[in-house]
Amino acid sequence: QVQLVESGGGQVQAGGSLRLSCAASGRTISTYTMGWFRQAPGKERDFVARISPTGLSTSYADAMKGRVIISRDNAKNTVYLQMISLRPEDTAVYYCAAESGLTLSTSGSEYDYWGQGTRVTVSS
Repeated sequence: QVQLVESGGGQVQAGGSLRLSCAASGRTISTYTMGWFRQAPGKERDFVARISPTGLSTSYADAMKGRVIISRDNAKNTVYLQMISLRPEDTAVYYCAAESGLTLSTSGSEYDYWGQGTRVTVSS
């Protein structure tokens, strides 16, 4: 079992930045693809970014490209999501997830473990 705890969310003004963290426990995540997803009020959960176990491969949602960077520190069992130039439409609960099948998937259905989420609110 992998437990994931997100942190770093909050309220920022449009154009601001946030760095989200996802701390894992229970087992090492060094062999897991890690992803970030988000769910805005009244909407479905959307893919944001994912990173391969070694960190050499990343993928981003088109809506976030150029504004987010996903990274990981396997020694610290932690994954990060740096977000810049935030917009009101980025307001959502952001979830960290772990995928053990090495599919490098961008689909939430492929992910095995999920955190509770951290809320990001961007005001205009």
